[in-house]
Amino acid sequence: MGKTFDTIIIGAGAAGMMCAAIAGARGGKILVLDHAKSVGEKIRISGGGRCNFTNIYCGPGNFISQNPHFCKSALARYSPQDFIDLIESYGIAWHEKTLGQLFCDDRATQIINMLRAECKKNGVKTVLETDISRVEHSGDIFEIATNKGAFQSKNLVVACGGPSIPKMGASGFGYKIAEQFNHAVIEPRAALVPLVFTDHLKQALKTLAGISVQAQIHHGKTMFEEALLFTHRGLSGPSILQISSYWSAGDTIHVNLAPDIDVLSALKTARTAHPKQSPAGFLSQFLPQRLAQFIAEISSQTRLADMSDEALEVLAGAVNHWSLKPAGSEGFRTAEVTRGGVDTTELDSKTMESRKVAGLYFIGEVVDVTGHLGGHNFQWAWASGVACGTAL
Repeated sequence: MGKTFDTIIIGAGAAGMMCAAIAGARGGKILVLDHAKSVGEKIRISGGGRCNFTNIYCGPGNFISQNPHFCKSALARYSPQDFIDLIESYGIAWHEKTLGQLFCDDRATQIINMLRAECKKNGVKTVLETDISRVEHSGDIFEIATNKGAFQSKNLVVACGGPSIPKMGASGFGYKIAEQFNHAVIEPRAALVPLVFTDHLKQALKTLAGISVQAQIHHGKTMFEEALLFTHRGLSGPSILQISSYWSAGDTIHVNLAPDIDVLSALKTARTAHPKQSPAGFLSQFLPQRLAQFIAEISSQTRLADMSDEALEVLAGAVNHWSLKPAGSEGFRTAEVTRGGVDTTELDSKTMESRKVAGLYFIGEVVDVTGHLGGHNFQWAWASGVACGTAL
């Protein structure tokens, strides 16, 4: 294998492989380097092994960035339907779940195999188990020193993601390259991650582990209504993962455990209509029994008839207006993505090229563009990969 290429892409994940396939189709001599033993590891584990590969409702409003306009160009030029057309051309069957989330009927490896096939068809070379020791730039040539030898190219694409899920080899290597070339990096933070209770709250709520409810979660002006799951450590489930991307240490979140019920109004009605009903019996009409029993213990009364208006308000508030301050998150260990990354003000939104160094590009998760749960981050990977690949 020759050592000189038109483009070297660091990272054989979703964005990197998509970029490589597109650039290869345009006639470029493309090399993809990755330290892993196999390509597309995050694709493989995503969506419970079925890969939530996009979302039909994906748009700029589904992304967090210090520059919210940056993602618009790439997303507009490569849509969810474009990716659907690609997978259907490979005979990959898919289905829609809630909120526009699309999954493979079979396994996530179908998406990986498709990307590998696209790369192979377009002459892309991929070298795995490659440790990069040095990246240099002289004149208009990048040189990458590795344990597999040195490689040169006129273009370098950084597509190696962020530090979420380090057990899979994820790291902040892409940020080091960015900083080497004087690019600012917005502080990386764990996102789409479970939140953990303080020790006191963890002990009090430990009996609720495993209970799931449809809940409405608020943080400032941001709200999500999806499933919430009590765990041994704190809270998880889609609604919590979503709000975690907006939450910062010390912040309070507000939880409505019964978003379709005005519990106070219902309690007052029930106190008149069913005075002998217990608080737990009342709450169990719309909450899981264990959760209803736990919340009902707030009241010392055994019958609704004996509860004052103030007591009803306290009970209702525990359901509709539960405020809590998490101790933290589970961190990068379990975070699905990383919030923050390479500052987009220093990148061209149409090509993903650095405004500081000609021929240097950043795509995918390494960039300060973070999607909501539900296929949006994969759509950003495809769209940013195509935007870059088309420019190479």
